[in-house]
Amino acid sequence: MENKFKLIENPAEHISDIKDYIFRIISNWKWFLLSILIALGIAYYFNISAQKIYGLQTTIAVKEKQNPLFSSGTSIAFNWGGVSDKVESIRKSLISRTHNEKVVKALKFYIEYLKEGRFRKEDVYGKTNFEINLQPNQYQLLNTLIKIEFMDAESFKLSVDFDTEASYNLINYKNDSLKKITFDSKNFTQTFLNNEYINLPFLKAQIVFKNTSKSLKGTSFFIRLKTINQTTGKYKNVRAKGLAGTSLVELSLTGPNKNRIVDYLNKTVEVLAAYELEQKTNYAYSTKEFIDAQFKNTSDSLKLIEDNIGKYKQQNSIYNLSAEGGEIFSQTLGLDKMQQQLTDRIAYFENLENYIKTNSNYSKIPAPAIINIEDGSIAGMVGKLTELSIQKEKLANEVTASHPSLKLINEDIETARTVLLENLASLKEVTNVNLVNSERRLNSYNYQLTKLPNKEQKLLNYQRKYRLTESNYVFLMQKRYEADIAIAATVSNISVIDTAKDVGQGAILPRKQFNYMIALLLGIILPLFVIIAKEILDSKIHTVEDIERISPIPILGVVGKNLATNNLAVFLKPKSSVAESFRALRSNIQFLFNRNIKNKSKTIVVTSSVSGEGKTFVSINLATVFALGGKKTILVGLDLRKPKIFGDFEIDNEIGVVNYLIGEEKKENIIKKTTIQNLDVITSGPVPPNPSELLIGLATEELINSLKEEYDYIILDTPPIALVSDAIELVKYADSTVYVIRQGYSERGMLKMINEKYSKQEITNISMVLNDFKVKSKYGYGYGYGYGYGYGKYSNGYHEEEEKSFLGKLFKRKNKK
Repeated sequence: MENKFKLIENPAEHISDIKDYIFRIISNWKWFLLSILIALGIAYYFNISAQKIYGLQTTIAVKEKQNPLFSSGTSIAFNWGGVSDKVESIRKSLISRTHNEKVVKALKFYIEYLKEGRFRKEDVYGKTNFEINLQPNQYQLLNTLIKIEFMDAESFKLSVDFDTEASYNLINYKNDSLKKITFDSKNFTQTFLNNEYINLPFLKAQIVFKNTSKSLKGTSFFIRLKTINQTTGKYKNVRAKGLAGTSLVELSLTGPNKNRIVDYLNKTVEVLAAYELEQKTNYAYSTKEFIDAQFKNTSDSLKLIEDNIGKYKQQNSIYNLSAEGGEIFSQTLGLDKMQQQLTDRIAYFENLENYIKTNSNYSKIPAPAIINIEDGSIAGMVGKLTELSIQKEKLANEVTASHPSLKLINEDIETARTVLLENLASLKEVTNVNLVNSERRLNSYNYQLTKLPNKEQKLLNYQRKYRLTESNYVFLMQKRYEADIAIAATVSNISVIDTAKDVGQGAILPRKQFNYMIALLLGIILPLFVIIAKEILDSKIHTVEDIERISPIPILGVVGKNLATNNLAVFLKPKSSVAESFRALRSNIQFLFNRNIKNKSKTIVVTSSVSGEGKTFVSINLATVFALGGKKTILVGLDLRKPKIFGDFEIDNEIGVVNYLIGEEKKENIIKKTTIQNLDVITSGPVPPNPSELLIGLATEELINSLKEEYDYIILDTPPIALVSDAIELVKYADSTVYVIRQGYSERGMLKMINEKYSKQEITNISMVLNDFKVKSKYGYGYGYGYGYGYGKYSNGYHEEEEKSFLGKLFKRKNKK
């Protein structure tokens, strides 16, 4: 028969292992329950203590708006039109620091209104019946809590706690300047009347009440001032998201106070709309200022010419032109106007050409405010160049200079610039030709004018100047009127679709259900990890299955936990489950003896891996159960290094095996009777200096052979096999060897040596006993039935009652009642 240990690949065994593992995990349900309760408790505390965060939104539409009464040729403000992609510009503006600073200043959000809460000081902005107005251009205490207690309906107490060793900052919000201040007193307290001006070295302000009918008596609040930068930094989380495929922008903001969020979102849209409108009308305002200046000069010139004509007529007694003079006047008047227009156009073309050649940023190309350009392609080309330039500015902030998209837009700008300059050159050339032709015709009429009398010539020149100036006057008046209407008719490109409003929205943080779910998962996972880690790192032997997995040596039986006062468990409690397990061992061990010694004396060696595994306990009770069965039995203590068995039988250890082996005593003198019938004991005796040498001597063999003649069973209590070699030497005397393993104490690795000896057949007829076994559901089914250890709840009435836990005793007491 081959006794080598083999692993059998059996699916049924794998399933059993999985079930066993699941049972082990489930058996720790108390830890799971405790962990889940603790995790849920932590989640509950977090849910009630964490600051509630709310989220609100507002939606705006971004669309270029122009008054339908005006075309692009007459509208002062929008000669070049607008850039189509406004949404991204608006989105960037909304999250910019400059814009948010304006909103913070407009709302005075640098003033914090706080109230003592359960877990922290809560922001009560919008929930107070008062507000504090800071005096402008004054220094105020920064980043320090100022407590306001309302004593009664007419007064309040202002108090501040200072650190006399520290210096504090004062801020002037007009220019954001700071200065230091120190305080000699640790506590400052002063009472003020309602609406009284607070004039303190660190605070100059006034408390203004919103509703005088609502009493604040007995309430306390805190005021804290922050810098503009500190406050603006808190609102950098404003999200401005463009909705795909639309010109809509959704603004969202989160925070602990819904009133602040509502006011901030609505104010940020209001500030943005005002800024956009201001930018949109800037061109019209600057144009109107220019027109007003020109209009005043033209008006003065017109009045001066009119006065000169009147004086000239009186002085020269000439009031009307002759028929020939009137004809010349009517012809030259139209030419004068044409020449003026052509001259203005050439000046604008040169100005525009110079701007394009000397600038690289074409987003602010000067528009022809008061010049009518007949060729509409110029306006289109300037608009395209402007749009491309703005797109380049946006793209340059997002990509590097070598990015392909930026290179492509630079090429488009260069192409548009070249085409525009070529068109300007062509237009300027055509306009110069028209100007030369106009001058030639005008010179022809001027020649005819020289044929008229001198008085009539001068009067005609006066009238030509007057009519030309009058024409400019009317033109400027019309343009000023257009500019006024353009300013009045201009509306912001921003329109509100859905304002921010508190309609009872719940907090978005903390997410209570999610936190409870996470707590539940952690309550399960954490102990599961601990249990799995403990199982993986656990090198102890706990069950019969553990032994079967790591050793081919057969298992003789299982012995339960000894609850007796000493090791005489079978003798003291013969009806206990432990006693019954030893009876099962007595029966099972009979199958291990050879047939040729069936009616002869039998020697049983009891050993273990290390000390503390219950080897002596098994030896004593195995000997006891044979003796109580009517067999003449002797227990021999051969653990010479650590003798034990004498104490349980209340006998001395002055003489024993050692004395016989060294020849001091005879066999009859070392055998001692016990109180147990049929059981004798030979103790180890005094500890010798050479135990191994004594045990391998001939005296040991003579002693055992002599005992076989007198006793049915000889139980040898030997030293641990993994610590000393004594037990290996004594195995040769054994008809059967019992190897003791203790539950939860013996290491799996300890069986390696005995497995090797068994595999090499150096030790035969050996079996294992699992000692100190306690049935636990986490270690499978216990295998108590097959190996003689109890029947669980079904053993009631057959065994003496074992010691119960406090809860077991308590339930038993209740049941008796």
